[in-house]
Amino acid sequence: MAQVEATTERIIAADPETVFDALADYQDTRPKVLPAHFSEYEVREGGDGEGTLVHWKLQATSKRVRDCLLEVTEPTDGQLVEKDRNSSMVTTWVVTPAGEGRSKAVVTTVWDGAGGIGGFFERTFAPKGLARIYDELLAKLATETEKAPEAS
Repeated sequence: MAQVEATTERIIAADPETVFDALADYQDTRPKVLPAHFSEYEVREGGDGEGTLVHWKLQATSKRVRDCLLEVTEPTDGQLVEKDRNSSMVTTWVVTPAGEGRSKAVVTTVWDGAGGIGGFFERTFAPKGLARIYDELLAKLATETEKAPEAS
């Protein structure tokens, strides 16, 4: 069983704290920036970063739906980790400075892939599909955070 990994990133014209806070806000901001691939979104505990327990269904393809129950941790500054209780899937978000008033947001998801021919197709196509979903999420996050008023 090989590990499958999907990574995507985006430069966002907002400071890292604003971007990270928006990502960690599972109560208000996260539901706004999720693409249509996510459904049945529900915060079950917490709602702001560390200690949050959130549920959603991720429809990666017309036939593939993952029922996700994610525990959120913040192991280091600028890092959010979502561990799925229902599978081996772990998604890590890292927000770092990228120049004056700009941030780099990187999202990486890893999971234990299937074996055999199914696993071959999963390792070949799933990372691209998931990267497209996260590209859309990061684009919506950029729109949401770039319009945020500057703190005075």
